[in-house]
Amino acid sequence: MTETLLDGAEMAILINRFEGIVRKMSNTLYRTGRSGVLNRARDFSCCIVTADCELLAAADSLPIHTLVGPNLMARAVKEFHPVLKRGDAFLHNSPYHGNSHAADHTILIPVIDDDGIHRFTVLTKAHQADCGNALPTTYMGTAIDVYAEGALIFPAVKVQQDYRDIEDIVRMCELRIRVPGQWKGDFLAMVGSARIGEREVLALGREAGWDKLQAFAGQWFDFSEQRMATRIRQMPAGKTTGVSVHDAIPGTPSDGVRVVATVEVHPQEGSITIDLRDNIDALPCGLNLTEACTGTAALIGVFNSIGGDIPRNAGSFRRVEIKLRENSVTGIPRHPTSCSVATTNVADRLTHAVSLAIGQLGDGYGIAECGGCLPPSSSVISGVDPRNGERFVNQLFLGSTAGPGTPFGDCWLTYLHVGNGGMCFIDSVELDELYQPIWVAERRIIPDTEGAGRGRGAPSLFVEFGPIGCSVDLAYVSDGSVNAALGVRGGGVGGRAGHLKRRVDGVIEPLSNCAQVTLTDGETIQSICCGGGGYGPPHERAPARVLADVAEGWITKERARDVYAVVVDDTMRVDEAATQKLRASSSAAAGAT
Repeated sequence: MTETLLDGAEMAILINRFEGIVRKMSNTLYRTGRSGVLNRARDFSCCIVTADCELLAAADSLPIHTLVGPNLMARAVKEFHPVLKRGDAFLHNSPYHGNSHAADHTILIPVIDDDGIHRFTVLTKAHQADCGNALPTTYMGTAIDVYAEGALIFPAVKVQQDYRDIEDIVRMCELRIRVPGQWKGDFLAMVGSARIGEREVLALGREAGWDKLQAFAGQWFDFSEQRMATRIRQMPAGKTTGVSVHDAIPGTPSDGVRVVATVEVHPQEGSITIDLRDNIDALPCGLNLTEACTGTAALIGVFNSIGGDIPRNAGSFRRVEIKLRENSVTGIPRHPTSCSVATTNVADRLTHAVSLAIGQLGDGYGIAECGGCLPPSSSVISGVDPRNGERFVNQLFLGSTAGPGTPFGDCWLTYLHVGNGGMCFIDSVELDELYQPIWVAERRIIPDTEGAGRGRGAPSLFVEFGPIGCSVDLAYVSDGSVNAALGVRGGGVGGRAGHLKRRVDGVIEPLSNCAQVTLTDGETIQSICCGGGGYGPPHERAPARVLADVAEGWITKERARDVYAVVVDDTMRVDEAATQKLRASSSAAAGAT
């Protein structure tokens, strides 16, 4: 059979058709998910992989969920279930078989054509409000192993056959998970989302022809690989090492978790090598990365750092070699290592290490560090609602800024953390107060906490909230109270994280950066998220932009003068002469050092 060759128009139409299917899947889950982490925060992703288990389309999904992992999970399904039939569905959350972490339940459905041939696999991944952990949180930073973590682990377990639920599995989840009705609603929403994807891909295959779709996938991967190679050929050659340090928590070294990435760019070959083998062994805590999160975090660091409109799929990934080792904190975990927090904290530090390494190659490459994640404003909250007597568990998304400065401009203010790419939504205060027995006292930006630079990092965010008429438990694993977000190429550091408890008597006491905290009626918790690092020297920032920052309240006049060397007068105008003089002296001082 002669291979079908598609022209550019056909390629563009088909990738948009596939991405349109992914968006239908996402809209289905967003509109039908029961937990706030799905229907308010949008902490989920959908994608399509080929029958050969290569990532084809992910549309606007969270990067940490989709770059590496869907391929590994799809392979696990094929390995454990060699005979796939239409009507099958599989639940997968095993950190040892390709998933991100146990809290991310994934539904995989093979798309089987009318002749019984497996053509594609659709995936819907959704972060759970509760996954059966020993504590009421899906981020157990202090879990010494998977047994202490306690989550139900499903390594590609069949949950539907002939389009019908296998009730044994459903009953297991309902008995283990603290909010069974909420979980069941999310489970049905996930299955519905994936079934929408199956239906739409089947319709597209019947319309366009399966051979044409197979040819498209191969040519789309080749095109994406070529785009990636072309971009890398424009980069400077070099071998650099980046280091980012996660704050210490129980189970880590006392000076924190040092994450090292050595990046070598080969422009002539159009390839990049990332060596992660020089990292410590897996730790007796939940910060260890899964294979999926390690690979994904490294790829995010590359794509964030090199610019260009390059498709994110199996084709472009071919140009990046990632060297891992087993039993490393940033490698391939061995059972029973806990990877409870694999999608966020150390994963973010790995992305930063890659970005910082690439930033050393030259101006225009790399980005600054994003702020550390999961402060109390992103904690998992649980308790019994006095308004109805029912138990509740949910992750709050009350706000985290943390965006890094870039060579192309300022931060994404509400970035949250580097692994979600700014895709998660910030909770409405009113809805959080409606769905949980809490009140939010304050949510505001803290001036002068941005990572100063030519490209400015995000300022820190202050959030204060507490329970009403009851006690609640809050669990969080925060980072960045010691190791603030670093700037790159002369950029400044972002503001540090903070965690404080206001007692009923008004006394404020500090909290640790990894804790489960009980708040009683009248008490509040104060959360300060990290600011993002800056890119490039602050005195290279255009004075007009510095003036705009002062006018918006991001920075004070004093910081404009002392850090950016811009003088703003009492009429809120830039004093050009004073600014030129100040910048000249700042440049001279910088040259002398």
